[in-house]
Amino acid sequence: MAIAMASLMFLIRSSNPKPLLIHPFCPLRPSSFSFRLRPPPPRTTILRRSSVTSFFSDQAQSPSSTAIEDNPLLQDFEFPPFDVIDASHVRPGMRALLKKLDDDLAELEKTVEPSWPKLVEPLERIIDRLSVVWGAINHLKAVKDTPELRSAIEEIQPEKITFGLKLDQSKPIYNAFKALKESPDWAALSDARKRIVESSIKDAVLSGISLEDDEREEFNKIQQELAKLSKRFGENVLDATKKFEKLITDKKEIEGLPATALGLAAQIATSKGHENATAENGPWMITLDGPSFMSVMQHVKNRALREEIYRAYVTRASSGDFDNTPIIDQILKLRLAKANLLGYNNYAELSMATKMATVDKAEELLEKLRSASWNAAVLDMEELKQFSKSQGAPEADELAHWDISFWSERLRESKYEINEEELRPYFSLPKVMDGLFNLVKMLFDIDVVPADGLAPVWNSDVNFYCIKDSTGSPISYFYFDPYSRPSEKRGGAWMGEVFARTRVFSHDKTSVRLPVAHMVCNQMPPVGDKPSLMTFREVETVFHEFGHALQHMLTIQDEGLVAGIRGIEWDAVELPSQFMENWCYHRDTLMSIAKHYETGESLPEDIYQKLLAARTFRAGTMSLRQLKFATLDLELHSKYVPGGPESIYDVDQRVGKRTQLLPPLPEDRFLCGFSHIFAGGYAAGYYSYKWAEVLSADAFSAFEDAGLNDDKALRDTGYRFRDTVLALGGGKDPLEVFIEFRGREPSPEPLLRHNGLLQTTA
Repeated sequence: MAIAMASLMFLIRSSNPKPLLIHPFCPLRPSSFSFRLRPPPPRTTILRRSSVTSFFSDQAQSPSSTAIEDNPLLQDFEFPPFDVIDASHVRPGMRALLKKLDDDLAELEKTVEPSWPKLVEPLERIIDRLSVVWGAINHLKAVKDTPELRSAIEEIQPEKITFGLKLDQSKPIYNAFKALKESPDWAALSDARKRIVESSIKDAVLSGISLEDDEREEFNKIQQELAKLSKRFGENVLDATKKFEKLITDKKEIEGLPATALGLAAQIATSKGHENATAENGPWMITLDGPSFMSVMQHVKNRALREEIYRAYVTRASSGDFDNTPIIDQILKLRLAKANLLGYNNYAELSMATKMATVDKAEELLEKLRSASWNAAVLDMEELKQFSKSQGAPEADELAHWDISFWSERLRESKYEINEEELRPYFSLPKVMDGLFNLVKMLFDIDVVPADGLAPVWNSDVNFYCIKDSTGSPISYFYFDPYSRPSEKRGGAWMGEVFARTRVFSHDKTSVRLPVAHMVCNQMPPVGDKPSLMTFREVETVFHEFGHALQHMLTIQDEGLVAGIRGIEWDAVELPSQFMENWCYHRDTLMSIAKHYETGESLPEDIYQKLLAARTFRAGTMSLRQLKFATLDLELHSKYVPGGPESIYDVDQRVGKRTQLLPPLPEDRFLCGFSHIFAGGYAAGYYSYKWAEVLSADAFSAFEDAGLNDDKALRDTGYRFRDTVLALGGGKDPLEVFIEFRGREPSPEPLLRHNGLLQTTA
């Protein structure tokens, strides 16, 4: 499940990073596009030199301009040249681009008129060009981080933000949008165009356009500082995660660790200089990266080692050079100051200005779900204690945080006879992707075909795909980067845009530029001659991220500023992603992906039934976990007073008493790694996962109503979902889109039913 902004309308807004849809631990018409790509070239970057010269035609041909002309960031590429962009290109490339866009903005301000061709289209060209280039740079930082790239971004980011603020606060553009809304032409505009105009006016106000000079200067300083702090926060988390290494030489210390995890630990040890490391004989390296950390917490019998790794994880980035505590304090202080400048009581109110919910409505939903989950979580804990006691665990009466995952896995294995690790051989990445692509072909009438070699990539593990409609015409493309690379790639899973669908950038003005997305995960890489063997949770994550990508890629919206994931209210963007997770439990879908990687044997029917039964295993506990994050986020952004009597950790402890059966450790510094709200787009918005989960569960219930075993009914319902939720993008209010699909407003009942919490609620 990583798009990191309060609004997706303008993708370059001030301090906001490139949109990413993050997973926490994130219509197929027309068929007559005339925009076609040439046949696949070799895996090298093709650049169009001539169009670069025209793009910078006002620059004299000097040695420096030749260097600019050769800069891959400034080429008129069909796909970003990810294979050749490096840190040395960032400073000169971005400065040349910003100079050109600044000139374009000045020209637009002189010639702007309250009409679509004289206002929105030239504005979109400016926004899109910066979004694509800055997005490519930041994408590489997320998947191929280097000190040089960090330094270049740190130096150029203030200049980029300064331009963004200048654009946001342009009075001629703002006045033209207001005039367009008040003109006789307003009534004739499409719903999508009206949404663009209204959102542009609102975004300008939220970007400080109405502030007096002194206040606007202060606002701009806050935006610059917030961008710097968020960037530093994320780097500290990555660096603190990379720094921790635990070398194990005695296999008894990691007894219980499955073969796949032993292979990964030996592979990590090899990469750290222990050349003779093997899965059988070691040595083994444990890290805080997701696959390594979770394997230890779930399977290692050595309680002392579990405690050590757990404490290291919950205190990441909380001391020394990587201490995020002062950064969090300053971020919260500046966000409050920013909200106050704009006339809001707190940052949560400001955040909600571009969302479906209000602070009160979000808190109301969280409390309803908390009360529905609490009793079930109490029963979960009691069952866990009784089970661990029956297994002779001395810690049974006083289970600690580092015991919960371990004993939960043992209970799951005992109760459902399901062992996550023993299931891995049935979920090889190639089979999972084949099953996923077959599912979307059936539901949405599309074909996903490999297109490796058509676009340059940043790592040899990255695959490239083309999506075609029922006539065989390409309608979109996407990259897939599946494996963990802790030395250079940040953790988690996310989807982001590379290009948005738009009419403005089509070659002939009658067709459209096709959308392109990237999808990034962090699962266990292939070990030896085995393919990547996935946990069921990793399977769900791939389905989740592909749901985000589908909404971006299957849009039929031609207005680029609200196409795909752009312009959708933040608390609705998780609908398609969480919707897709449901299909992991659909029998035909699961059986199509669950094939033993060596024998080809299908997952036994009894194991499928057990997986289905285990779906609601500890559902109350898992629900509370997400509710804790969401409630803590809202508390920090609505009630917490920076510099007041409570520290951020006091707030964490206080919220924990209402949302956790085991309160946080006194030294718990989870907040120092909470990148979603301090280095992503979920500040005062983490509740969106639960808000959208109501929408997604209700959307899936339409397929349940149609009949999950009725292929024709599923296709009919799938086409309707495609033509509404996946097609309309940000061009229509998300509640209206939902009603158009479902025929009514959303209900929380399907979510509670799916989680097995209806009886508890009653």
